Amino acid sequence: MLQEGEPDERDQSKLEVKMWDPHCPLTNRQIDQFLVVARAVGTFARALDCSSSVRQPSLHMSAAAASRDITLFHAMDTLHRHGYDLSSAISVLVPQGGPVLCRDEMEEWSASEANLFEEALEKYGKDFNDIRQDFLPWKSLTSIIEYYYMWKTTDRYVQQKRLKAAEAESKLKQVYIPTYNKPNPNQISVSNGKMATVNGVAGVANFQPPGLGRACESCFSMQSPQWYSWGPPNMQCRLCVSCWLYWKKYGGLKMPSRAEGEEKMSPSPAPTEPRSRGHGPRQSAYAVPVRNSGSPKSSMKTRQAFLLQATRLTKLARHMCRDLIRLRQAARRPFVPINCAAVKAECKTSLNS
Repeated sequence: MLQEGEPDERDQSKLEVKMWDPHCPLTNRQIDQFLVVARAVGTFARALDCSSSVRQPSLHMSAAAASRDITLFHAMDTLHRHGYDLSSAISVLVPQGGPVLCRDEMEEWSASEANLFEEALEKYGKDFNDIRQDFLPWKSLTSIIEYYYMWKTTDRYVQQKRLKAAEAESKLKQVYIPTYNKPNPNQISVSNGKMATVNGVAGVANFQPPGLGRACESCFSMQSPQWYSWGPPNMQCRLCVSCWLYWKKYGGLKMPSRAEGEEKMSPSPAPTEPRSRGHGPRQSAYAVPVRNSGSPKSSMKTRQAFLLQATRLTKLARHMCRDLIRLRQAARRPFVPINCAAVKAECKTSLNS
């Protein structure tokens, strides 16, 4: 690479190829006339060509194909190569064998190849390597890319774009979501927004469910526009609107409820009840209360009882071998093993004597 300020000593004429001279002796009108002649020659050449006659059966289609960029590029290149001499360039356009026919990729491709290309473009997008490998292996990659950018200028591309936009718009459907008005299963009375007195003196209607005269289990209020059932069905607990919203939001009550007080006062299981040997939690009198969650169900954290049932011989060995066992020292060091063989030998000797 050239450093900053370093002159470029290369011959620029060897690095570039001049394709057109803007300072040529011809005027713009003369150049336009030559391009019209080149289009006319291209139209006549397509009329003589059998394959072009099949592809462009009408004169308008042949004239449109002859007016494409490939014809104009060929005409301007011919004019530049012959030193901008019109007579010499025109003689080259129509040589002895017939007029020169210039066709680009849009004309070279058949209708079936165009359909394959559109199908491949729908599947792979602009991945031209996969399009060539799976659909058009007889075409070069340059030809496929050139055809793609020419195809984007046609009406076929515009039509497909409009069809895709219409399909995308048809997929957008307006979904109506109805209002969810499912009644609350815990709702026990409706008073249409009026204060409902539930102390047994004045009810909201002639019919009152059992236990409707109870106050709110949290704030002990006697009036509420709406009441909700809460807790076990047998206890018939009720909550007012504010306490129900508090329960739904925080999962607890403002004050301890009657249901929790009755569960705390419940007696322990009878001694005749068989003990469960499982490792699960047991409901017993050895319960440690946790923070109030507001639920009428038992929210007590139970402590599993541990009992070591010693045999009579073991109890007797504790008294007879006090000097050897040293219970206080063993209790302070629970991980130090006790010499059970020495305890048994001492116990047998004491019993035999």
